[in-house]
Amino acid sequence: MAEVIYTKNAPDAIGPYSQAIKTNGLVFTSGQIAINPETGAVEADTIEGQTEQVMKNLKNLLEAAGTSIDKAVKTVCFLADMNDFAAFNAVYGKYFTSKPARSCVAVKTLPKNVLCEVEVIAEV
Repeated sequence: MAEVIYTKNAPDAIGPYSQAIKTNGLVFTSGQIAINPETGAVEADTIEGQTEQVMKNLKNLLEAAGTSIDKAVKTVCFLADMNDFAAFNAVYGKYFTSKPARSCVAVKTLPKNVLCEVEVIAEV
């Protein structure tokens, strides 16, 4: 049976979805963007700053689900501008040291006009 995961240490969903779902030994996070959960606002305007906030949100969400970034098996990354790829990778690489499988694509627009969004599948 699937378990809905919620934590106040990650942004509230901005639509009809859950922050994450835990089922069959895996956690599936919804895409996390650079919203500071304390203020509800996007506070960074650089790819580095936004990526740091996304990573903090994912870390907190995975911990609330009883797992961690180290147990990630797959990530999907969305960038508003592929020219930010190297700067994004520099921050991403500090957190995902286990090097899970990954897809990274450029998209036209992201929610709240952020620069990046990341979703994770992790083992519990």
